[in-house]
Amino acid sequence: MRLRTVLATVTAGLAAATTLTAAGPATAASSTSGHACSPSVSLAGFSDALDKTAYEGTFVGNFSALAVDGNGQLVAVSDRSALFTLGAKTLKTLAPTGVVPLADENGAALDSEGLVVDRDGTRLISSETEPSVRRYSRDGKILDRLPVPDALKVAPAGRATANQTFEGLTLLPGGRTLLAAMENSISGDGTGVVRFQTWDRHKGTFQLAAQYGYRIDTGLGVSEVTATPDGRLLVLERGFTAGVGNTVRLYLADPRPATDTGDEATLTGQDGVRLVGKTLLADLVNCPSLGATAKQPQPNPLLDNIEGLTITGSAQGRLNVLLVSDDNQNPAQTTRFYSLRVRLPQRLP
Repeated sequence: MRLRTVLATVTAGLAAATTLTAAGPATAASSTSGHACSPSVSLAGFSDALDKTAYEGTFVGNFSALAVDGNGQLVAVSDRSALFTLGAKTLKTLAPTGVVPLADENGAALDSEGLVVDRDGTRLISSETEPSVRRYSRDGKILDRLPVPDALKVAPAGRATANQTFEGLTLLPGGRTLLAAMENSISGDGTGVVRFQTWDRHKGTFQLAAQYGYRIDTGLGVSEVTATPDGRLLVLERGFTAGVGNTVRLYLADPRPATDTGDEATLTGQDGVRLVGKTLLADLVNCPSLGATAKQPQPNPLLDNIEGLTITGSAQGRLNVLLVSDDNQNPAQTTRFYSLRVRLPQRLP
């Protein structure tokens, strides 16, 4: 998503921590013990190694989503219509090893925001322009395009606002259900209530399935959503206030008990519809800064315009999570990768 100003409430306070910084142009230091952002989340390290770099003539940045390929390689999509392979999925080994240009059916560039690597290696990529979800081969050829409900299309075709649509994309465990998260509300719905759309796989294609409502925090929007191994969701909410900086919060959500809202013309959050429940895992303003510096005002110099999130490993309810910020190719912002350790509660309150 292009940088935009939205009102966001930011909380102050930094956790004391041992300094940890990027070490050199292609490596980063890491922590063996982690540093607490909250009782559930700790920061293992960060890297600015790829900030303002290029690969084979393509700017490395504008990252909106991350995924892990079946061969263990990290894949990142740029909202400037490019798909990068970044090597092994650790901070110390981040280095572009490939880039594939993306385009729509007419050869036009995409505002590509969400990314899923399917079990056969194809790439599912969402664009917030129409919005759309397309399937691409590894070399960037369009294989298919998924249907989208009329209400979620950008006005005048539907009720959505441009650049506020399919920001997050994830495949639920088992590989049968795909979920896309709208960044913000559509016209007619209550302020702060956004829709999550799903598709079920049927005979090799994805068909429209259930839809759910989710309430975002005031002034924030959904910037990413990723399924956990147990079928819940990590939801990244993000906002920006000029002169103050970014707010980034990580939530755990569970769509399974929620009402299917596909036939609901309007959602207010007070109409008897059961929304997706969520619980705060961490407000990243409370993470230790670990020696990070910011190029513009931030409540914590570690923060930037964080948009991408993927799970790189899990064991016994603990997840290794990688985040990335979208620098918008802006000198005042940074392409920064973050390594988190996340402990999931057994159930939502």
